[in-house]
Amino acid sequence: MSNCQTLDISKHPCFNKDSHHKHGRIHLPVAPRCNIQCHFCNRKYDCMNESRPGVTSRVLQPDQAVAYLSHTLEKHPDIAVAGIAGPGDPFANSAETMETLRLIRARHPHMLLCVASNGLGISPYFDELATLKVSHVTVTINALDPEIGGQIYAWVRDNKKPLRGTEAASCLIGRQLEAVKELSARGVVVKVNSIIIPGINSDHIPEIAKCVAGLGATIMNAMPLEPVEGSGFGHLPRPDGLMISSVRLQSGQHLRQMTHCARCRADAAGKIGEELSADQMRTLADFAAFRPGKEGAAARTRIGVISMEGALVNQHLGEAGRVLIYEKGENGVPKFVELRRTPSPGNGDARWKELGDMLSDCSHLLVGACGPSPRKILEKEGLTIVEMEGLIEEGLEAVLNGKPIPPPMRREFSGCGAGVTCRGTGTGCG
Repeated sequence: MSNCQTLDISKHPCFNKDSHHKHGRIHLPVAPRCNIQCHFCNRKYDCMNESRPGVTSRVLQPDQAVAYLSHTLEKHPDIAVAGIAGPGDPFANSAETMETLRLIRARHPHMLLCVASNGLGISPYFDELATLKVSHVTVTINALDPEIGGQIYAWVRDNKKPLRGTEAASCLIGRQLEAVKELSARGVVVKVNSIIIPGINSDHIPEIAKCVAGLGATIMNAMPLEPVEGSGFGHLPRPDGLMISSVRLQSGQHLRQMTHCARCRADAAGKIGEELSADQMRTLADFAAFRPGKEGAAARTRIGVISMEGALVNQHLGEAGRVLIYEKGENGVPKFVELRRTPSPGNGDARWKELGDMLSDCSHLLVGACGPSPRKILEKEGLTIVEMEGLIEEGLEAVLNGKPIPPPMRREFSGCGAGVTCRGTGTGCG
């Protein structure tokens, strides 16, 4: 029996093909960190022009996410589902994920709630997810055999312990199957995603379908590999139509197949297949710079810049002794306002809280690089951290006009495991 009897679960456009032209969904990007590294994944943190999982233009705090949701619902009342699908894994960011779900359920009691996870860290939250009436959960399962899984995952980080090879895959697979069984038993509708990887698991997916069907899953999304530059499987070919059809046909003998997936971004909003508009991107950026209950985005009209010599964004935040402050001048041209000295090093988190307070009139901080701890604190204080390398004027022009940083200047988010040049080791960042 469903735990969501008061909710119309048929409105979920991903789980019900008949609804995807009628109802929309919104993904709230509150989960930047990930606890596994898949060889098919390369999470570009800030990319407006790519539409695939793991991509978002901003990360929101829980209170920002709920304010953004409420605002979006006013303009798009056809949105029936609020989901959390990254850009990392929701349960590698369990505090932010669960707080967001609690706030949504309190403010929007009739909203469908959805989570997409790799399943590694979800088990402590089975009961609360059911209590919050999270109606739909997607678990991505790419293998049942640890030998196959060991080829798919570079590492798994279980409770701060890095695992690799078949040991990593075995741990992950056990948690995934437990999640399907336990969530289904609590009345949650479970979908299983499986990536079709030629020569790796393409013949194995029907076996996954049979297994998870027996555990209570109700639908499967067998998705073709999209080779992504910079990922471990970037050199593999995309499965052809014959392979995709064959996998779905065989898997469909055990479990209903989803065929209308659009591989949504972690900040998707609207009906399936609709691209984010420039206005929606600006709105998301506004709420990322908004501190609910404190001050609105309108008060944050300036941009902070970290620079060694005043011409380039080229310095790590931890090494900076000053912040250059700019604002939009006449005709939209960036205007230098003043120089502010950064707090002295050696005070731990207090240093970054002090810096956040010092930059309370700034919406963004342009830096050459920023560690995960200061980033988290400064974003909580209402700043959007932009990692880039290049001319200050070009970075300011993009940010002040609501545009993405040009690709040649953009740096990858320096969180663990993110980025083209650093795929991480699973040990975390110091």
